[in-house]
Amino acid sequence: MHFEKGYIYHIYNQGNNRQKVFFNRENYLYFLRKIGVYMNPYVDILAWCLMPNHFHLMVYMKTISVALSDADGMVTKQRSFNDSIGIMLRSYTNAINKQEKRTGKLFREGTKAECVNCPGGITPSFIHQDGAARMNVISPEKQYPTRCFHYIHNNPVKAKIVRSTVDWEFSSALDYAGLRHGYLINSDLAKEYVVL
Repeated sequence: MHFEKGYIYHIYNQGNNRQKVFFNRENYLYFLRKIGVYMNPYVDILAWCLMPNHFHLMVYMKTISVALSDADGMVTKQRSFNDSIGIMLRSYTNAINKQEKRTGKLFREGTKAECVNCPGGITPSFIHQDGAARMNVISPEKQYPTRCFHYIHNNPVKAKIVRSTVDWEFSSALDYAGLRHGYLINSDLAKEYVVL
């Protein structure tokens, strides 16, 4: 995956062979803690949703690498964001394999990432809506980030797990609805890029 500082990315992965990756509530919470440890030094999280067999993250890239220090505070090496994602997923996989008494890969090979606000990128001049093409004129710089943001939160509804986005505990939709004050998201930054 290629990341650049100052852009928003939709990052996602699914269970290998579409298998479950979260087996109980504690698994979801454990994965969220892993996100906090391994991703927060690099990104501001704008939206997230964990589903039984996959996850979605919408992040603003603050930096693509961080310095790692030893016990004396001496910088020993740089760790890239890509490396950190890999470490996070392997660590989670090891814990689930132990819990479920299984072996092998938990996630699909290669986590996906799409830039949602790259210059000259994927935000279209025309969008298709209600069977017709129309001009994308309402905040074109926010159009695709907004669609991605709502797509992520709507995942549990689309999968018919819940009726409303706020009925799913493992999503930042609750934070944006004011029903929870989670520590992962940067809602102030999200308002700069997304029409809430």
